[in-house]
Amino acid sequence: MNNVLNTIWGEIDWSGAVKSGIRILVWLVAIWISWTLLKSLISRFEKRVVNRTRKQGEPTSEAQKRAETLARLMKQGVSIAVVLILVLGILREIGIDIGPVLASAGVAGLAIGFGAQNLVRDVISGFFMLLENQVRVGDVAVVNGTSGLVEAVNFRTIVLRDLEGTVHVFPNGTISTLSNMTLNWSGYVMDIGVAYKEDLDSVIKTIEEVGAALQESSPLGRFVLEPIEVFGVDDFGDSAIIVKARLKTLPGQQWAVGRHYRKQLKHAFDQKGIEIPFPHRSLYFGEASKEIAVKLVESARRGE
Repeated sequence: MNNVLNTIWGEIDWSGAVKSGIRILVWLVAIWISWTLLKSLISRFEKRVVNRTRKQGEPTSEAQKRAETLARLMKQGVSIAVVLILVLGILREIGIDIGPVLASAGVAGLAIGFGAQNLVRDVISGFFMLLENQVRVGDVAVVNGTSGLVEAVNFRTIVLRDLEGTVHVFPNGTISTLSNMTLNWSGYVMDIGVAYKEDLDSVIKTIEEVGAALQESSPLGRFVLEPIEVFGVDDFGDSAIIVKARLKTLPGQQWAVGRHYRKQLKHAFDQKGIEIPFPHRSLYFGEASKEIAVKLVESARRGE
């Protein structure tokens, strides 16, 4: 055994091995420097995107989300490219001819491309989704009927987390409907029911007053972009007149602002005696029912 080890040890070209080791070390250093520079360039690109979109009038939070999404995908692509270059460089330094490897990879890639049409579709769909700025990390979106917070936008998939904490993963090529609830601004739409006896002008004035007070004095007022919009009477319900209104807020703030507004509106209605009715029915006995009514009265008297 020792003789075999000595033979192998003696046949090693130590001069070539040292040179290869040094070249591999140089490769690693060069790759590390390149990766550091690329990360720096991506960070600068991210800041430029934020500044440019901010100058175009887009809110800072929206610009930040868009820049972070693009930077994250760029880092993924650069990482894959750097790893491939590093592996091929090391293979070449240890004496492996990378020509056949590249040729085999090309043939294998062609075969995989024919067999992985769904994968190609997902990547292309994801590219155009990002190019058109349809959704970003941090948005609240509805994908194929499922709503949630966008946690990741990848080349192949989009990841949502719903209110219960469940994570939903959708391949980009299978997304048939995508609704972004927090793009540039958000709206909180309310159907406010009041009794038929109420004066609608007074009701609308109260709705507007509560909206103005929310925007001026509430801690949540900084999230409100415009005065409350009262669209008017939207429907005649069974027991209420429906007045439709909308609060326009910063992206993602519509729910907190809307809940607080409803609470303040209830207090205002109570103070002014404006009734928020509950469903009720009125029963009328026609002429044919008089006999039943008489029998009920007689039964009640006998019970006395």
